[in-house]
Amino acid sequence: MADQKRLAYSIIQFLHTQLQSGSMSPDAQESLEVAIQCLETAFGVSMEDQSLAVSQTLPEIFEAVAGKELERSRTSSEPVTPSEDDVAEAERLKTEGDDLGGFAGDWEGIWEFFILNLEFFILNFLFFSPIFLVTEAAAYSKLGNYAGAVRDCERAIGIDPNYSKAYGRMGLALSSLNKHTEAVVYYKKALELDPDNETYKSNLKIAEQKMKETPSP
Repeated sequence: MADQKRLAYSIIQFLHTQLQSGSMSPDAQESLEVAIQCLETAFGVSMEDQSLAVSQTLPEIFEAVAGKELERSRTSSEPVTPSEDDVAEAERLKTEGDDLGGFAGDWEGIWEFFILNLEFFILNFLFFSPIFLVTEAAAYSKLGNYAGAVRDCERAIGIDPNYSKAYGRMGLALSSLNKHTEAVVYYKKALELDPDNETYKSNLKIAEQKMKETPSP
C-alpha cells in the first residue's frame, strides 16, 4: 500500500503542476480538480505528505519508459486520430473497468486495472475521445456535478453523434437536474442508436413518468 500511496502522490503532484501552469482552460482545470479530489480521497494522501515524494517526477519516469513513443508523437505533423482497433480496445478496457466495481468503492481494484493499462490510456487518450468524455461524465455525476456531466456529454456527441452511451449518460444527468422533458429526448435518441438496450428503455419510462408528475411552469 505504501508504493500505491507514493504512486498516487506522484500523480497528484503532476496534476497540481498542470493546474499551476496556467495553460489549462477552465473546463480542463475543473476536470483536474475532480481527479485530484478522487485520488486524495481514494488513497488518503495530499500534497502535504512530502515523505511520499520520489526522486523523479512522473513525467521524468514516463520519459524513461516511453520516450521514443512520445518523441514520435511530438514530431509527427499528422493529427492524432484513433484507429478502429484503438476505439474497440478502449471500449473493452472501459467495460472491464466498470466490471471491477465502477464507482461502488473498489478503488484498489480500479487503480490496479488503470496502472496495468496505463501505457494504453496515455498513448491513446491524450486526444478527446467520446469514450473518455462519457466516462468522465459518469465521474462528474458520481460527485454530484451534473452540469459538468452535461458538458462532457455535449462534447462527446459533437465528436461522435452516433455514440449511444453519450445520449444515455446525458439523459441521466438531465434527469438528476430534474430536466425530465429534455432527458426523454436524449433517451429516445439513445434507443434509436441502440434499440435493444434495456437500461435506456427503463430510464426512458422513468423520465416520462417524472415528466407527467412535474407541474407545468
